[in-house]
Amino acid sequence: MLQKKLESFQHALSGLLIAWREEMNFKIQIACGILAIVVSVILDISRIEFVMIIFAIGFVLATEALNTALEEFCDMVKSDPDPHIAKIKDLAAAAVLISSITALVIGSAIFIPYIFSA
Repeated sequence: MLQKKLESFQHALSGLLIAWREEMNFKIQIACGILAIVVSVILDISRIEFVMIIFAIGFVLATEALNTALEEFCDMVKSDPDPHIAKIKDLAAAAVLISSITALVIGSAIFIPYIFSA
């Protein structure tokens, strides 16, 4: 049982590595996440605000990973142009956009008051 759990964890780490190697957007999102963490530390935000920032970062990275997986699956199923595949990819990309905008709003709501009160 433990061996199976370790293998599952190894597959998940492999997926992270694939996203890092193959997706420029994932790298950009990691960089933005690191920047948000650094700003959080500099501004000395509250613990609950920090948890919200971490959740927002995870939300964006998770949707990007799912988007990448769905794109990979669509390309495997049908490599030539297809309007249904294009629609699926656009919807998955929209999920990443929604999560990114949500993270931006959360970050702005937390950071802006700290910045203007300093």
